[in-house]
Amino acid sequence: MATIKPFRGVRYNPQKIPDLSTVVSQPHDRVRHGLQDRYYGQSPYNIARIIKGKEYAGDDEQNNPYTRARDAFHSWQQEGILVREDTPALYVLRQTFTLPGGRTRTRQALIAALELAHFEEGIVLPHERTLAKSMTDRLNLLHATAANFGCIFVLYPGGGINELLDPAIAEQQPLEMHELFENEVHQQFWAITAPEVLAAVAGALAPRRNLIIADGHHRYETSLTHQAEMQSLHPSAPSNAGFNYTQVALVSMDDPGLVILPTHRLVRAHDDMRSAEVLERAREYFTVKPVADRQALEEALIVGQGPHPNPFFGYHDGASAVLTLRDPAIMAHLLPDRTPDWRMLDVAVVHELFIERVLGISKEEVSHNGHVEFLRDPQMGYDAVARGEADYLLVMNPTRIDQVRACTAAGERMPQKSTDFYPKMISGLVALPVSVEERL
Repeated sequence: MATIKPFRGVRYNPQKIPDLSTVVSQPHDRVRHGLQDRYYGQSPYNIARIIKGKEYAGDDEQNNPYTRARDAFHSWQQEGILVREDTPALYVLRQTFTLPGGRTRTRQALIAALELAHFEEGIVLPHERTLAKSMTDRLNLLHATAANFGCIFVLYPGGGINELLDPAIAEQQPLEMHELFENEVHQQFWAITAPEVLAAVAGALAPRRNLIIADGHHRYETSLTHQAEMQSLHPSAPSNAGFNYTQVALVSMDDPGLVILPTHRLVRAHDDMRSAEVLERAREYFTVKPVADRQALEEALIVGQGPHPNPFFGYHDGASAVLTLRDPAIMAHLLPDRTPDWRMLDVAVVHELFIERVLGISKEEVSHNGHVEFLRDPQMGYDAVARGEADYLLVMNPTRIDQVRACTAAGERMPQKSTDFYPKMISGLVALPVSVEERL
């Protein structure tokens, strides 16, 4: 069963921080490409200073990004910048946004403490692969601060939870904000403390299984590692000790605001293959259809969105083409141990056939050597190719939620960065203490 608990969150004091827009941020792995400096410039109390600390020459065991995060967390509480909730609460985040076609959507998340469960228990399931480097970074921060500052984005089956929360939400004004990077998203935040609502929500979620991690795999696995360490050090600690829980934002798989964006691949090859040779080698696996320009390429992808017979993607190296898998039997022959649902993912075909077999870039090199960069905005990729800073841009269609469900149900983990759920669950709304002394 899925066990959630309300918790006494640590939050920004509205008397000291009247505008949360100045202190919230994207999740730590999105704080890049100069965004870190912009967050730092917004406020001396921006949460990025804790979740994405800067590294400096001379850092050592006593003074480093993690010790500075710990010190900031403690000093901000002492200054009254951060305050502890008087009573346990569940929290609600509504995010309203407009899609490129002009349609407005709203997604609602329930923020709670979720009891940790190993994947083999079937309560919480992953859908993407993770990298050890990112887990080490998050574990260092958890060791230093004993708190979760952001939410792992988790999908739950079925509905009914929002309806339990809505009457309590209607009784109070939300905190409202716009986060710097996804500034177009209107964020609304509530704390719910009514005991009857807390009990009803926990009871409604309890029987559900197969919750899927949408975003935050590294943080969930880090929490499992931290839990094992703490259980070893404190074997007599009760089951409701803080380290047995992690902070999550729960969204229904049926939520009409659930949106997945594509993640494009910018490739820097390690040999001197010319475009003509790349496309000729690709014809072993793909049909190659040249298109006139970027507009034609992206129009071809839009036309093919939704379920399609064979996986396909856009290719750009100055000129553009659409590459479509010639025959699903190719993937079945090369990867007989993978399920048909996994083999028909656009991202699986791109990584297994084009990146690995056509370009000769191994999975290890993708993970560690910087040959592949993952982009939400394809413009950065087009610009990099035009400047000669990269060789190829692979323009992707978004993975569909039905594909996420099918692969997860089959126990298949998708390739890294298969999904980009939009908008992100912002960091800095509330922190969950997870020390050995904490009780939930």
